[in-house]
Amino acid sequence: MIDFHCHLDLYPDPHSVLREIVRRGCSVLAVTTTPLAIDGTKRLIGSAPHVRVGLGLHPELVATRAREVERFCELVESADFVGEIGLDGSPPHKASLALQRDVFRTILQRTALLGGRVMSVHSRGAAREVLEDLGRFGGASTAVLHWFSGSLRELECANESGCWFSVGPSMLKTEKGRNLAGHMPADRVLTETDGPFTRVGNSPLFPWDVADAEATLGRLWSVDESEARARVRENLRSLMKRGALERRGNGRSSA
Repeated sequence: MIDFHCHLDLYPDPHSVLREIVRRGCSVLAVTTTPLAIDGTKRLIGSAPHVRVGLGLHPELVATRAREVERFCELVESADFVGEIGLDGSPPHKASLALQRDVFRTILQRTALLGGRVMSVHSRGAAREVLEDLGRFGGASTAVLHWFSGSLRELECANESGCWFSVGPSMLKTEKGRNLAGHMPADRVLTETDGPFTRVGNSPLFPWDVADAEATLGRLWSVDESEARARVRENLRSLMKRGALERRGNGRSSA
């Protein structure tokens, strides 16, 4: 099972979640919301297999933490993955959108100078702006649009731009989410949870809960759940190869 967008460090008991991830053999991208969290998240994960860390600066935090982009730019050279980054144009964060764009562009330009990275990208309420900035400043990076919620036209533009997508149980519970997922290229789709921010009742979603997303993708792709899981696994292998090429372009070896 693959959870390509999980805030592992923000669970109430991340160590127990990590133990279960390892026991179940899940592959996880543990995204961070601030560059100051990267060292602690790396210590948490240690040598756990198939768990990677993303260097992030969440757009919802930019209004108060924009200066941390300087630390991000210092750390990104040694980062294998980037995330969570992006833009948020939803009502609570729209006032900071111009500042968010400055930060996002700085991140994209710095990452491009280093040969590019695989990036988990937030685009709620700002899909058009995210795609514009990826096109202008993204360089060789590969963007995985996390929980994409734009229009079908914006999705078409993302498809044409070569973006990837990560979808989870919460997104796929809605008719709009399923419709969007059904229009995504099946060879560029991964699963995610966005845990612990997504919940079922009083419990957060955990990385192994992507099984619900695999079942829904199977129905959208007209295959059974095991075939959907195999397709997502093959997609991850393909994405990891792209990431290795991007890092090699900067003289870095595959992780």
